[in-house]
Amino acid sequence: MTQRRIRAVYMRGGTSRCLVFHETDLPPAGPERDRILLAALGSPDPYGRQLNGLGGGISSLSKACIIGPSRQPDADVDYTFAQVEVSKPVVDYSGNCGNCSASVGPFAIDEHLVPSTDGETVVAIHNTNTAKLIVAHVPVSGGEAAVEGDFELPGVAGRGARIALDFIDPGGAGTGTLLPTGRALDTVDGVSASLVDATNPVVFVRAKDVGLTGTEPPPVIDNDRALSARLESIRVAAAEMMGIPGNAANPKIVVVAPPMAFVALDGTRHAGDACDLVARVISMGNCHRAFALTSAMCLAVAARIEGTVVRECSAARDDADVRLGHPSGVLPLDAAVARRDGAPWAQRVTVYRTARRLMEGVVRVP
Repeated sequence: MTQRRIRAVYMRGGTSRCLVFHETDLPPAGPERDRILLAALGSPDPYGRQLNGLGGGISSLSKACIIGPSRQPDADVDYTFAQVEVSKPVVDYSGNCGNCSASVGPFAIDEHLVPSTDGETVVAIHNTNTAKLIVAHVPVSGGEAAVEGDFELPGVAGRGARIALDFIDPGGAGTGTLLPTGRALDTVDGVSASLVDATNPVVFVRAKDVGLTGTEPPPVIDNDRALSARLESIRVAAAEMMGIPGNAANPKIVVVAPPMAFVALDGTRHAGDACDLVARVISMGNCHRAFALTSAMCLAVAARIEGTVVRECSAARDDADVRLGHPSGVLPLDAAVARRDGAPWAQRVTVYRTARRLMEGVVRVP
């Protein structure tokens, strides 16, 4: 046999797609596992299409999840997220993916890694990338994760069964602390920025400070090479300040602006009072067509912290959802931030997603 057969499930989680593997079907963490993930998704591809694999040519469609029974007493399953670069032979494990996290509970239920109950099954997930706990509330029907429902997720066509994800104590997931520099506002590469680490580290800058309104379609941002270079320069400088230099995946960089009317990618017009702020996130060099969920959760936490540029732009009340206007629509998020030892402390972030099993079988790897 010229190609190895490896059991896998192809899933959509939120606004991303991923290949999902049982941990026992892959080699231990290391170069051999990375080689399998690269080959399965079709990387590296200098043409940017991942035509020789199952990736989709952009970061949100080039992901893998590895799931097995948990070694932690407070969790049901362990989940490792892998971000596979499209054009380079790089597999990054430095952070989690919030969207792919939505696929973990349904996978665990359908693969009988956890017992399920019709109605709702709660799955406690230990994310190994961040050493954080995620609690997934998964609708179940007929012993399987439910798919049909009335929840509409911007960026995904149609409606589906709503999965609630509670990210517990998300601060310091990548750097060890919610505010890596100890400040809510810094100067990074000549611009004001807030460096916040909740579920994943993010550098937030005002859209106006980099010549944007915050409502630009993603291709406009991607096609502006000078802007892309400027944003990457800020991101790299922020990584140094956050103590995570040399990382292509994290921190993400997000541009934020006060609420304003915008047109989503599907042509829907959203009024200025339909959101509390607008933002765009750059992930692995590309502007996300919706919004990287871990970055959205970090944004919700930053909106609750006095002195951040996100707080400055946000119109959200502290007792209400933060409604994020992004390229595909409006996303509500809830964050609880208190103070502990005189500093901000992120207690939890709650988000709502849908997920669907698209295909199951084996992936072939040369």
